Amino acid sequence: MAVLGSYSTPLLGISIFIAALTYITYKLLSGYLDKWFTMKPIPQADGTYIFIGNAFQFKYNAGDFFQQIMDFTRDFASAPLFKLWIGPIPFVILFHPETVEVTLQPLIKMEKNMVLCSLTPFNSHSCLLLLVSTGLKWRQRRKMLTPTFHFSILTDFLEVMNEQAEILVEKLEKQVGKGPFDCFSHITLCALDIICETAMGKKIYAQSNSDSEYVKCVYKMSDIVSRRQRSPWLWPDFVYNYFGEGRKHDKTLKILHSFTYKVIHERMENISLDESDSDSDKGTKKRRVFLDMLLKTKYEDGSKMSHQDIQEEVDTFMFEGHDTTAASMNWIIHLLGSHPEAHRKVQQELQEIFGTSDRPVNMEDLKKLKYLECVIKEALRLFPSVPFFARSIGEDCHINGFKVPKGANAIIITYSLHRDQRYFPDPEEFRPERFLPENSVGRPPYAYIPFSAGLRNCIGQRFALMEEKVILASILRKYNIEACQTREELRPLGELILRPEKGIVIKLEKRKPLTSSN
Repeated sequence: MAVLGSYSTPLLGISIFIAALTYITYKLLSGYLDKWFTMKPIPQADGTYIFIGNAFQFKYNAGDFFQQIMDFTRDFASAPLFKLWIGPIPFVILFHPETVEVTLQPLIKMEKNMVLCSLTPFNSHSCLLLLVSTGLKWRQRRKMLTPTFHFSILTDFLEVMNEQAEILVEKLEKQVGKGPFDCFSHITLCALDIICETAMGKKIYAQSNSDSEYVKCVYKMSDIVSRRQRSPWLWPDFVYNYFGEGRKHDKTLKILHSFTYKVIHERMENISLDESDSDSDKGTKKRRVFLDMLLKTKYEDGSKMSHQDIQEEVDTFMFEGHDTTAASMNWIIHLLGSHPEAHRKVQQELQEIFGTSDRPVNMEDLKKLKYLECVIKEALRLFPSVPFFARSIGEDCHINGFKVPKGANAIIITYSLHRDQRYFPDPEEFRPERFLPENSVGRPPYAYIPFSAGLRNCIGQRFALMEEKVILASILRKYNIEACQTREELRPLGELILRPEKGIVIKLEKRKPLTSSN
């Protein structure tokens, strides 16, 4: 009996383990098969196999992968949507205003998808909160952070933008008259300096020290994550850690987090709630930064954000706030350098506002830059900074008559959406006039969503538009741009951000002031 008793405990444990494993497998399998048959009527790509889906069809190279996705949307141009399976995970692909609107409006419950969350930069086991979190936590954060981008606060950020734009213009001076050069890194480092100083109040001098460890890690992390996103077999953490770049990812992440942690800790020690009052008494004005406002922000119950809460938001804005605007400005520079008439109109507008003055850009100037704003919008139509983004569907719903079950994912292909010929005739043509008020009448709001749309639209879009106007105006007031690549040579890469494979190669010449009455 004693011998029997000694065996009963491990046998019971093994039995429980087997039973639990069997139950989990059954639930996963039944859930997968239920989705498979529910979504069967939705058009799908060729070569879709049960359990495997389309996972091994995807190209690993970023340029080939992006071209592959665009080919899919062209193949299904007449269909309202189509689906792809990545292993057991279903994705419905949307690129028409009617279907995108259904998904982005708050009629369909959206939930956090842990697969997508684990693939976001700067977070190994958590999501970028304003990008993919849901429910009460997202609503609380969004409500608290919206005032951070109030007009008066953005005015404070304008000073930093002008200062960094001036540094950029001085750097570009060295390239004037010296033939073709790649401007991509110049613009990107300027944007990185701006976001670091406005978000954290920390100068990192990226424009003068691009070899700094932090700057290198910012770009290394984006490359690491984008490669993982294109490799579904590396999505599970344990596989990625043993067979992928898990260790490299964690090492890079540690450097990024330690930098922001140190900055936050220093400011938490130095800041006090009456700081602004004491400064005003002395007749000086303290420059506000995003981090200081987070440190003072309170939830509705009166509690402050934790250090982790603050770091999540700072990391989010570090990721969202420089790469997207930098990519957009680079595409704009190429487009203006390729279209002399649009280039001339922008400079004419600048001449009317600034004359021959080299004064900084102010808020009133920004309001007057109407044509430049059309140029920015048209460039974002052709080359949206985020070429596709995901939403996870939290309840059974119907999209254009097709049933989509809870747990499926929706991928909105912004790049293809912006090329709908019904609303953008000759969609590959660069025509800034499309966005003049009289030419925008009747266009569906979900036909153009460079900053997403609905409740989850980009909270920093006014910041981004302001930054782009300041930097582009600063460059075009000084220089004439000539593009040295054709559109075909650019070859967009479908990474986290839409960027050209071989940079943006241009020539710069000193600008000759136009005749003006100013």
